[in-house]
Amino acid sequence: MTTTGTDPGAPTLRVGGEDAELSARIDGELTAFNNAATGADDEAELSVRVTGADGELVAGLTGWTWGGRAGINTVWVRADHRGEGWGGRLLAAAEAAARDRGCTEISVSSFSFQAPDFYRRYGYTDTGIRDGIPGGHVDHHLWKSLVTDPADVVRLVALVEMPDADAGQRYEDAVLALLDRHGGRLERRLRTDDGRTEVHVIRFATPTGQESFLADPQRLALRAALGDAAPTARVLTVHDV
Repeated sequence: MTTTGTDPGAPTLRVGGEDAELSARIDGELTAFNNAATGADDEAELSVRVTGADGELVAGLTGWTWGGRAGINTVWVRADHRGEGWGGRLLAAAEAAARDRGCTEISVSSFSFQAPDFYRRYGYTDTGIRDGIPGGHVDHHLWKSLVTDPADVVRLVALVEMPDADAGQRYEDAVLALLDRHGGRLERRLRTDDGRTEVHVIRFATPTGQESFLADPQRLALRAALGDAAPTARVLTVHDV
């Protein structure tokens, strides 16, 4: 499909299929934009290949590293070599390469009919899902720290009640921004229509990180400044099932 404006000199919009030139141009433009915005200019492809004695491909992994982060795009093991541990070896090799490049975390997405449980067995934790995949399936998004023991990860759900919605929301905005300095991450933030209750899903890389966040002087000062208007929270420690 091709459309043009009424002006003969106007740009033309065309819808089509694969366009290698377009993909390369957009990739280059977005890489330049991202580098300028973040100061990180070390984007690189990552791959792991397993080849049989006959030269044929047995298994492989593709991914990327950038700005201290790594991601897995695809993992595949040939049917006649499944159950031999190649999937775990691919992950281990990719994670080791990412660490060598200075990465501190790695992420992956996996449809429910693929291998989300496989990644969980290797220390990856869920960060969210996208439903609506054909056949009633969902797309799982998973994450793993490359610098801490996965067994140390603490995941919390906080039900936050705010006597004053405006003041409480401003407080939560400021306090949640402190998570990163303690190895914490906000995975989800949900709010009721009246603005007085929020649900936070938070992950800390270690229990020590959670403790240091609670004792953060800036957090304590912000809370003291609110007095009786400070939010109250019920906090539950949870895990994937």
